Amino acid sequence: MLHKTRGIVFKTTDYSESSVIVQVFTEKFGLQSYLINGVKKPRAKISRSMLQPLHLLEMVAYHKPNGNIQRVTELKNAPVLKTVPYDVIKSSLVIFLNEVVYKAVRQQETDPNLFNFIFYAVEWLDNQELGLANFHLLFLLQLSRYLGFHPERNEAENAAYFDLKDGLFITLKPEHNLYLAPPYTQYFNLLIGKSFEDLVEIKLPNDVRRFLLDRMIEYYALHIDSFGQIKSHEILEEVLG
Repeated sequence: MLHKTRGIVFKTTDYSESSVIVQVFTEKFGLQSYLINGVKKPRAKISRSMLQPLHLLEMVAYHKPNGNIQRVTELKNAPVLKTVPYDVIKSSLVIFLNEVVYKAVRQQETDPNLFNFIFYAVEWLDNQELGLANFHLLFLLQLSRYLGFHPERNEAENAAYFDLKDGLFITLKPEHNLYLAPPYTQYFNLLIGKSFEDLVEIKLPNDVRRFLLDRMIEYYALHIDSFGQIKSHEILEEVLG
Protein backbone atom coordinates (compact mmCIF):
# COMPACT_ATOMS: atom_id res chain seq x y z
CA MET A 1 0.00 0.00 0.00
CA LEU A 2 1.19 3.52 -0.79
CA HIS A 3 1.64 6.00 2.04
CA LYS A 4 2.60 9.67 2.19
CA THR A 5 4.91 10.60 5.04
CA ARG A 6 7.53 13.12 6.07
CA GLY A 7 11.04 11.84 6.68
CA ILE A 8 14.52 12.75 7.90
CA VAL A 9 17.57 11.25 6.17
CA PHE A 10 19.90 9.41 8.53
CA LYS A 11 22.28 7.44 6.28
CA THR A 12 22.77 6.70 2.57
CA THR A 13 24.67 3.60 1.45
CA ASP A 14 25.65 2.57 -2.08
CA TYR A 15 23.76 -0.52 -3.20
CA SER A 16 24.66 -0.95 -6.86
CA GLU A 17 26.18 1.07 -9.68
CA SER A 18 23.26 3.52 -9.69
CA SER A 19 21.18 2.66 -6.60
CA VAL A 20 21.36 3.43 -2.89
CA ILE A 21 19.69 2.29 0.30
CA VAL A 22 18.61 5.22 2.45
CA GLN A 23 17.78 4.94 6.13
CA VAL A 24 15.05 7.44 6.83
CA PHE A 25 13.39 8.29 10.13
CA THR A 26 9.78 8.65 9.04
CA GLU A 27 6.85 10.30 10.76
CA LYS A 28 4.50 7.35 10.13
CA PHE A 29 6.71 4.29 10.44
CA GLY A 30 9.79 5.20 12.48
CA LEU A 31 13.18 4.21 11.09
CA GLN A 32 12.95 2.50 7.69
CA SER A 33 15.30 1.50 4.86
CA TYR A 34 14.38 2.46 1.30
CA LEU A 35 15.86 1.27 -1.98
CA ILE A 36 16.12 4.13 -4.47
CA ASN A 37 17.20 3.37 -8.01
CA GLY A 38 19.03 5.59 -10.47
CA VAL A 39 20.16 8.31 -8.05
CA LYS A 40 23.62 8.53 -9.67
CA LYS A 41 22.33 9.11 -13.19
CA PRO A 42 22.78 12.65 -14.61
CA ARG A 43 19.05 13.35 -14.90
CA ALA A 44 17.84 11.36 -11.93
CA LYS A 45 14.45 12.38 -10.56
CA ILE A 46 15.78 11.64 -7.08
CA SER A 47 19.43 12.70 -6.85
CA ARG A 48 22.10 11.82 -4.30
CA SER A 49 22.22 15.48 -3.20
CA MET A 50 18.62 15.19 -1.95
CA LEU A 51 19.66 12.43 0.45
CA GLN A 52 22.29 14.22 2.55
CA PRO A 53 22.36 13.73 6.35
CA LEU A 54 19.35 15.23 8.18
CA HIS A 55 17.79 16.56 4.97
CA LEU A 56 14.02 16.83 5.35
CA LEU A 57 11.70 14.90 3.04
CA GLU A 58 8.18 14.43 1.83
CA MET A 59 7.78 10.91 0.48
CA VAL A 60 5.28 8.60 -1.14
CA ALA A 61 6.38 5.03 -0.50
CA TYR A 62 5.21 1.45 -0.34
CA HIS A 63 5.18 0.05 3.17
CA LYS A 64 5.16 -3.61 4.12
CA PRO A 65 4.93 -4.03 7.92
CA ASN A 66 7.45 -6.89 7.94
CA GLY A 67 9.61 -5.70 5.06
CA ASN A 68 13.31 -5.06 5.57
CA ILE A 69 13.68 -2.74 2.59
CA GLN A 70 10.85 -0.52 1.35
CA ARG A 71 10.45 1.29 -1.98
CA VAL A 72 9.87 4.95 -2.78
CA THR A 73 7.70 6.21 -5.63
CA GLU A 74 8.02 9.96 -4.96
CA LEU A 75 10.48 11.97 -2.89
CA LYS A 76 11.31 15.64 -2.52
CA ASN A 77 13.11 17.87 -0.05
CA ALA A 78 10.48 19.77 1.92
CA PRO A 79 11.48 22.22 3.11
CA VAL A 80 14.64 22.58 1.03
CA LEU A 81 17.57 23.43 3.31
CA LYS A 82 18.88 26.78 2.10
CA THR A 83 21.92 27.37 4.31
CA VAL A 84 22.93 24.09 6.02
CA PRO A 85 24.66 22.58 2.95
CA TYR A 86 26.70 25.73 2.29
CA ASP A 87 27.58 27.06 5.76
CA VAL A 88 30.65 25.36 7.27
CA ILE A 89 29.45 25.75 10.87
CA LYS A 90 25.94 24.50 10.16
CA SER A 91 27.11 21.62 7.99
CA SER A 92 29.61 20.57 10.68
CA LEU A 93 26.85 20.68 13.30
CA VAL A 94 24.62 18.52 11.10
CA ILE A 95 27.34 15.94 10.46
CA PHE A 96 27.93 15.61 14.20
CA LEU A 97 24.26 15.52 15.18
CA ASN A 98 23.50 13.03 12.42
CA GLU A 99 26.15 10.68 13.79
CA VAL A 100 24.55 10.91 17.23
CA VAL A 101 20.94 10.40 16.12
CA TYR A 102 21.93 7.53 13.83
CA LYS A 103 23.46 5.72 16.81
CA ALA A 104 20.70 6.73 19.25
CA VAL A 105 17.46 6.38 17.27
CA ARG A 106 16.98 2.80 16.15
CA GLN A 107 13.32 2.06 16.71
CA GLN A 108 10.99 1.16 13.89
CA GLU A 109 7.98 2.15 15.97
CA THR A 110 6.30 5.48 15.29
CA ASP A 111 7.42 8.29 17.60
CA PRO A 112 5.83 11.54 16.41
CA ASN A 113 7.18 13.63 19.29
CA LEU A 114 10.78 12.58 18.61
CA PHE A 115 10.27 13.02 14.88
CA ASN A 116 8.82 16.53 15.28
CA PHE A 117 11.64 17.56 17.61
CA ILE A 118 14.40 16.58 15.15
CA PHE A 119 12.48 18.02 12.17
CA TYR A 120 11.92 21.35 13.94
CA ALA A 121 15.53 21.53 15.17
CA VAL A 122 16.91 21.12 11.64
CA GLU A 123 14.49 23.75 10.32
CA TRP A 124 15.49 26.14 13.11
CA LEU A 125 19.19 25.65 12.39
CA ASP A 126 18.68 26.29 8.69
CA ASN A 127 16.89 29.59 9.34
CA GLN A 128 19.07 30.89 12.19
CA GLU A 129 22.23 32.96 11.86
CA LEU A 130 23.11 33.76 15.49
CA GLY A 131 23.59 31.65 18.60
CA LEU A 132 24.88 28.56 16.82
CA ALA A 133 27.97 27.85 18.96
CA ASN A 134 25.99 25.98 21.64
CA PHE A 135 23.25 24.55 19.41
CA HIS A 136 24.62 21.01 19.55
CA LEU A 137 24.78 21.00 23.34
CA LEU A 138 21.16 22.06 23.68
CA PHE A 139 20.11 19.62 20.95
CA LEU A 140 21.72 16.72 22.84
CA LEU A 141 20.07 17.77 26.09
CA GLN A 142 16.64 18.06 24.50
CA LEU A 143 17.06 14.85 22.51
CA SER A 144 17.79 12.94 25.73
CA ARG A 145 14.27 13.78 26.93
CA TYR A 146 12.76 11.82 24.03
CA LEU A 147 15.21 8.96 24.53
CA GLY A 148 14.30 8.57 28.19
CA PHE A 149 17.34 9.85 30.12
CA HIS A 150 16.90 13.61 30.39
CA PRO A 151 18.72 15.00 33.47
CA GLU A 152 16.59 15.29 36.60
CA ARG A 153 16.76 18.79 38.11
CA ASN A 154 15.47 17.84 41.54
CA GLU A 155 18.50 19.30 43.38
CA ALA A 156 19.92 21.41 40.57
CA GLU A 157 19.98 24.78 42.33
CA ASN A 158 21.95 23.55 45.35
CA ALA A 159 23.88 20.65 43.83
CA ALA A 160 27.63 20.80 43.30
CA TYR A 161 27.73 17.67 41.14
CA PHE A 162 25.86 15.97 38.33
CA ASP A 163 26.01 12.17 38.33
CA LEU A 164 26.32 11.03 34.71
CA LYS A 165 25.43 7.42 35.57
CA ASP A 166 22.20 8.22 37.40
CA GLY A 167 21.30 11.43 35.56
CA LEU A 168 20.87 13.34 38.83
CA PHE A 169 22.13 16.56 40.38
CA ILE A 170 23.56 15.72 43.81
CA THR A 171 25.20 17.56 46.70
CA LEU A 172 27.90 14.98 47.54
CA LYS A 173 30.66 13.80 45.22
CA PRO A 174 29.92 10.30 43.82
CA GLU A 175 32.26 7.44 44.64
CA HIS A 176 32.85 6.85 40.91
CA ASN A 177 34.44 9.35 38.49
CA LEU A 178 31.52 9.74 36.06
CA TYR A 179 30.26 13.13 37.16
CA LEU A 180 30.38 16.88 36.56
CA ALA A 181 31.86 19.17 39.21
CA PRO A 182 31.93 22.97 39.58
CA PRO A 183 31.99 25.11 37.54
CA TYR A 184 30.77 22.70 34.86
CA THR A 185 27.74 21.64 36.90
CA GLN A 186 26.44 25.19 36.85
CA TYR A 187 27.04 25.64 33.12
CA PHE A 188 25.27 22.34 32.48
CA ASN A 189 22.30 23.37 34.59
CA LEU A 190 22.18 26.68 32.72
CA LEU A 191 21.48 24.85 29.46
CA ILE A 192 18.75 22.60 30.84
CA GLY A 193 15.31 24.01 30.25
CA LYS A 194 16.45 26.48 27.60
CA SER A 195 14.93 26.61 24.13
CA PHE A 196 16.72 27.16 20.83
CA GLU A 197 15.42 30.72 20.86
CA ASP A 198 17.44 31.34 24.05
CA LEU A 199 20.77 30.37 22.45
CA VAL A 200 21.65 33.91 21.37
CA GLU A 201 21.84 34.88 25.05
CA ILE A 202 23.90 31.88 26.21
CA LYS A 203 27.66 32.47 26.29
CA LEU A 204 30.08 29.66 27.13
CA PRO A 205 33.90 29.79 27.05
CA ASN A 206 35.36 27.54 24.36
CA ASP A 207 37.08 25.24 26.88
CA VAL A 208 33.80 24.83 28.81
CA ARG A 209 31.93 24.02 25.60
CA ARG A 210 34.47 21.35 24.64
CA PHE A 211 34.45 19.81 28.11
CA LEU A 212 30.64 19.68 28.27
CA LEU A 213 30.45 18.14 24.82
CA ASP A 214 32.87 15.36 25.79
CA ARG A 215 30.89 14.67 28.97
CA MET A 216 27.56 14.69 27.13
CA ILE A 217 28.85 12.15 24.62
CA GLU A 218 29.95 10.09 27.61
CA TYR A 219 26.47 10.55 29.10
CA TYR A 220 24.88 9.17 25.92
CA ALA A 221 27.26 6.20 25.87
CA LEU A 222 26.29 5.37 29.46
CA HIS A 223 22.57 5.34 28.70
CA ILE A 224 22.39 3.84 25.19
CA ASP A 225 23.48 0.26 24.62
CA SER A 226 26.12 -0.18 21.89
CA PHE A 227 26.34 3.58 21.35
CA GLY A 228 30.02 3.27 20.47
CA GLN A 229 32.41 6.11 19.75
CA ILE A 230 31.59 9.47 18.19
CA LYS A 231 34.29 10.80 15.85
CA SER A 232 32.83 13.87 14.14
CA HIS A 233 32.85 16.02 17.29
CA GLU A 234 36.59 16.57 16.87
CA ILE A 235 36.02 18.27 13.50
CA LEU A 236 33.13 20.26 14.98
CA GLU A 237 35.29 21.52 17.84
CA GLU A 238 37.91 22.74 15.34
CA VAL A 239 35.28 24.58 13.31
CA LEU A 240 33.77 26.21 16.40
CA GLY A 241 37.21 27.20 17.65
